[in-house]
Amino acid sequence: MPFSEAFKAFVAQGWAPYPTERPEPLPATAWTAARREALSALFPGERLVIGAGGLEVRSNDTDYRFRPHSAFAHLTGLGTDREPDAVLVLEPTDPAAGGGHEPTLYFKPRAPRDSSEFYADARYGEMWVGVRFSLEEMSALTGLPTAPIEDLADHLRKDADTIAVRANRADLAADVRAVLAEVAPAATAGEESQATEDPTTESACDAELMTALSELRLVKDDFEAEQMREACARTAEGFEAVVADLPRAVAAGRGERWVEGVFGLHARHVGNAIGYDTIAASGDHACTLHWIRNDGELREGDLLLLDAGVELDSLYTADVTRTLPVNGRYSEAQRRVYEAVLAAQEAGIAAAKPGATFSDVHRASIRVVAEHLDAWGLLPVPLEEALSEEGGQHRRWMPHGTSHHLGIDVHDCSQARRENYREGTLAPGMVITVEPGIYLKADDQLVPEELRGIGVRIEDDILITADGNENLSAGLPRTADDVEAWMAGIWSGRDAR
Repeated sequence: MPFSEAFKAFVAQGWAPYPTERPEPLPATAWTAARREALSALFPGERLVIGAGGLEVRSNDTDYRFRPHSAFAHLTGLGTDREPDAVLVLEPTDPAAGGGHEPTLYFKPRAPRDSSEFYADARYGEMWVGVRFSLEEMSALTGLPTAPIEDLADHLRKDADTIAVRANRADLAADVRAVLAEVAPAATAGEESQATEDPTTESACDAELMTALSELRLVKDDFEAEQMREACARTAEGFEAVVADLPRAVAAGRGERWVEGVFGLHARHVGNAIGYDTIAASGDHACTLHWIRNDGELREGDLLLLDAGVELDSLYTADVTRTLPVNGRYSEAQRRVYEAVLAAQEAGIAAAKPGATFSDVHRASIRVVAEHLDAWGLLPVPLEEALSEEGGQHRRWMPHGTSHHLGIDVHDCSQARRENYREGTLAPGMVITVEPGIYLKADDQLVPEELRGIGVRIEDDILITADGNENLSAGLPRTADDVEAWMAGIWSGRDAR
């Protein structure tokens, strides 16, 4: 709708001045400079461009809730929903000498109240999305020099013929990608030009940057380790809230949705959000590894596989799974499967220590899984043949890996090189999951009838320490007896109230 000149004059008047106090620095800023310096050392003399990403349309004129690119958050400390379309540039200070980098955060600061953006811009206007930070406020928050995003294009063109550029192109706004496409020879950092019609195309050098950004997060600093402890503690509270409401979830119908909603409410209240779509899988749904439809009933006598994590405002997330008896008591068959998975997890956790390989954890867990499957008569070949590279028959009932790295992404460091991830060595400061499972689908005719429809996974978040490991999610019970006692205690406490 057009705005009259009278409205434009009127809307700019009568507002209280903006506060003059500067925001306190984000807690992460005590650590982000060291992270940027580590990245700088890997690419001397090159311009590094790391975008936060932009808003994505959900439907028509409604956007998805924004979450910044994980590497951007790691290097700036900005979490929650900050800062759409922002770009961190690490500028080489002395390219000829291969010196360090100076950072600048380019973003869209708030507009004055006499501008049309203030009242008419649904994505950035103060009347639409709230008060945005000024350049000075953002600098105080992050400890970074700041500049308006409108200045970025000119900066990227400066010395483009002499300074190589690496960027996470797909997460940059279209106009920024277009500028980078203009300087394609520089963007290839010494390669032959790879300019294409698609400005999001990632060069080999861009891919090297993304790999480096992933690998910088393999070992967590002390701030990150503490955030992971906090995320696990808040997640445990969310699991308790779910258990407290299980009777209502059973009675209300469509109980998987109820469980998802209870945990999501808790996560959104104490943190930024859920770290990933909650898996609330009851009965045979627990045998579907990524069951996120969550539209099933919770029934007396079934198990509920709950895989969920709270993401903090800093974006660090837990990733925890417990398989709970809906009525508070495991049946004999359920307990048999549960205790097999628990034994496999114990073996995996014991293997998660410095100097071990990442794959050692899986080998330790999967051997125990296979031993139980063999004892139940499920394997069609001898145990060792199944565990060999030529076998693998046990994977029918546990097709996934036992671990992944965890941190600011639920599957953190996913662009790390294979030799540093899948084939890498565990080191103090790494955080991995240990999550074996056994999934005996209801229509699997190779499985004894009394075990069909039982799916169990137990997952904890493990920090590798100098002398072993720390189970960050140990606040939640794991043994069958402890789970039953925990659930009974929650329900008795609720009834007492």
